[in-house]
Amino acid sequence: MAKVAFIGLGIMGYPMAGHLKARGDHELVVFNRTAATADKWVAEHGGRSAPTPREAAGGADFVFCCVGNDDDLRSVTIGEDGVLAGMKQGAILIDNTTASAIVARELETAARDKGCGFLDAPVSGGQAGAENGQLTVMCGGEQATFDAAKPVIDCFAKMVGLMGPAGAGQLTKMVNQICIAGLVQGLAEGIHFAKRAGLDVEQVISVISKGAAQSWQMENRWKTMDAGEYEHGFAVNWMRKDLAIATGEARGNGAKLPVAALVDQFYAEVQAMGGGRWDTSSLLARLMRD
Repeated sequence: MAKVAFIGLGIMGYPMAGHLKARGDHELVVFNRTAATADKWVAEHGGRSAPTPREAAGGADFVFCCVGNDDDLRSVTIGEDGVLAGMKQGAILIDNTTASAIVARELETAARDKGCGFLDAPVSGGQAGAENGQLTVMCGGEQATFDAAKPVIDCFAKMVGLMGPAGAGQLTKMVNQICIAGLVQGLAEGIHFAKRAGLDVEQVISVISKGAAQSWQMENRWKTMDAGEYEHGFAVNWMRKDLAIATGEARGNGAKLPVAALVDQFYAEVQAMGGGRWDTSSLLARLMRD
């Protein structure tokens, strides 16, 4: 059992922190900007809440963060009330936010200056993966830090891998989102085509999902897409944030991402339709609107 602080109890962080308490029996202190959410979590899971990230991190062996973006991350880690101000020497900061490789390297330097370890550890698997404790975690950092943190991360993960030095976890998550963008657009176009061609979508999927077209998106999203239900999983607003990070990195490293850039434009159209909070499979709604 370790002393653990968890910063950010959103759609992902709330169940992730719950698994740390239930599966690992760790001693949890949580912080959330909306204090009522932290109070609710404590009422459900035990542990206690703290009024600032710094106070949550005090005495912790491991400090997890799962917030919205680079600026949110900096606000809860750096500064007078940030977790680094409260962390003890030898503690490890684990960032599960999907953020830039730039901020990951910043935090690795800041943590090292404090005598602390750091992992950038973005996750994949969506809300269902978080709730079921079946996330994939892509880590960047030093081997010794990873080895110390992995048994704790395992509480909410099915796969945890060290991808390289600080920033490598975020770069791997960018690859993940680039791949997903193209897959979801292809699935949306396939379902749209099947409908217009007068085919039975369920029958089509039952056949092609057993062949080369199979994907996680097909297995888990075709039914809700066919029904026009887009209230599941990862929101369009967040996907556009992630794609912006990936395309920004690509401008710096020379990678060419024409499909990712095009799908990002399609997601902008979904936002204009009022679908910013719809899940990423709502690319079909854009095709079906006429």
